[in-house]
Amino acid sequence: MASQEDLIELAKRRGFFFGANGAYGGVAGFYTYGPNGAAVKDNLESAWRDRFTVRQGNMEIEAPTIMPEAVFEASGHLDGFDDMLVECPECGESHRADHLIEDNTGIEEAESLPIAEVEELIREHDLHCPSCDAPLAGEPVEDFNLMFETSIGPGSGQPGYMRPETAQGIFVEFPRLKEYARNRLPFGVTQIGPAYRNEISPRKGIIRVREFTQAELETFIDPAEDEPPLHEVEDVEVTLYPADEQEAEGGDAYTTTVGEAVAEGVIGSDWVGYYLGVAQEWYERIGVDMGRFRFRQHLPGELAHYAADCWDAESEVSGDWIEITGFAYRSDYDLSKHAEHSGESFTVFKQYDEPKTVERATVDPDMATLGPEFGGDAGAVAEALQTLAERDPDAFDADAVEVEVDGETVTVDSDVANFSVEEVTENGEHITPHVVEPSFGIDRIVYTVLEHAYREDEVDGEERTYLALDPEMAATDAAVFPLVSNDDRLLDLADDVTADLRAAGLAVEYDDSGSIGRRYRRQDEVGTPFCLTVDRDGIEGDGPNTVTVRERDTARQVRVPVAEVADEIAALLDPEDDHAFDALAAAYDELETDVETA
Repeated sequence: MASQEDLIELAKRRGFFFGANGAYGGVAGFYTYGPNGAAVKDNLESAWRDRFTVRQGNMEIEAPTIMPEAVFEASGHLDGFDDMLVECPECGESHRADHLIEDNTGIEEAESLPIAEVEELIREHDLHCPSCDAPLAGEPVEDFNLMFETSIGPGSGQPGYMRPETAQGIFVEFPRLKEYARNRLPFGVTQIGPAYRNEISPRKGIIRVREFTQAELETFIDPAEDEPPLHEVEDVEVTLYPADEQEAEGGDAYTTTVGEAVAEGVIGSDWVGYYLGVAQEWYERIGVDMGRFRFRQHLPGELAHYAADCWDAESEVSGDWIEITGFAYRSDYDLSKHAEHSGESFTVFKQYDEPKTVERATVDPDMATLGPEFGGDAGAVAEALQTLAERDPDAFDADAVEVEVDGETVTVDSDVANFSVEEVTENGEHITPHVVEPSFGIDRIVYTVLEHAYREDEVDGEERTYLALDPEMAATDAAVFPLVSNDDRLLDLADDVTADLRAAGLAVEYDDSGSIGRRYRRQDEVGTPFCLTVDRDGIEGDGPNTVTVRERDTARQVRVPVAEVADEIAALLDPEDDHAFDALAAAYDELETDVETA
């Protein structure tokens, strides 16, 4: 198992990720992905898009990363998107109070605790500033909003914010997206892109940063009728850590199947259960170690205001459990809030199988009376009366009714409202869909995949470090080495092999620098699955030209004809093909050889 220091050092040395803007001293919480890291991240995003967009039959959009203030007023982010901050009285450094408690008290989850309890825990455990060791007992803990504020346009402009999640870019476009879905539920919309949170104390490399990438799926459903294809994943085994186990003394995670967990009510939503099963299989596909993985249910105090049930996919890295994905049943909270604040329709028309005759409460206000009495607010008063009629028709039995307009209560005579109940025939109804959301933190999954692939062993008497990445995730598919750099025949053949592999759509590294052993070690450290060595034995003799193919994890080698090598490597890398290195070795057994690696 790699330590955090080992992995971050390897990531920096081999071009996976490193602190950004180093020439100017850097800024905490911002990282640049180097050539290998950018490739791994791109591969992971492609695998996610394949599973959650293409195979699910969902739409994908790309929304702006800066949005006007009104969006976040409606979503609740302006009022409730906070972390708890405590500032050191000596050095002025700000720290996340809940993290200080989790790191120093044995309490696993402090984010959901009230501020007063957090302040008491800081006093009780005499916690000190991690930067200068000054005592923090008695210092106030405050809510700190995590959104980056900006101004849209010149001068003071229009206030806006950099999005703290990609989801709102989907929700605000729902009135148009439902048209693309032909107004039929269920349908899903995905998005992969950057989000921004002004973290109080970024840490642990790319695990907690201020700019990060999310891959989110918003599935819009009719809660009364739509059911997921649970049968597809009901037998998938998952490791669950439910709320009751977290709260029980000695409680722990356990293994069950998705179907059993849903049937027993451990997972409260069929839809959430379905996506846990889909995600479980996807994590296995990309190389997450299932022995260091679990789904943890949110405790009651952790649940977001919109969530009826929420689970996190967690991976264990460097001895800590980190959230890498959230699965939430968001109900109709988001669409209802945007409808309320924007005045647009965020509903879908649901056609009945047969027309229905129903009683409908309605009002026909006397505007000749409301106009002089309420002036410009008369229209708003009329709308409020209609809303009241639909919600509480019995209210009009009284001589007068009260409604709220712009925060003020006004009284209207029932006779002026002209309340009545009419029979109408309806062909359908407008419903506000509910939303089921799997939200993936791409950067944390990249870190997980890298750490879970980290290996150390010995080859040919030398210690080596290598990344046992799934070939689908590796930055480079293959590397080509001419054994020596002073033989034009070898160099020409190595160039031809490289060109053939690239023409087959493979990512290929060409390396003629240093000993063959060192070249192997470099590729092992970045997780390249196969190395191809061109030597004199491969171009001399009566048979076809050959190259030696070396497999990363076992360091086994087999000699393969040059004319066949591009097809053979492509087959080994194809996740849909059962082609295995053992079969390759058996097919070319008569050519098998060893290449000096030291």
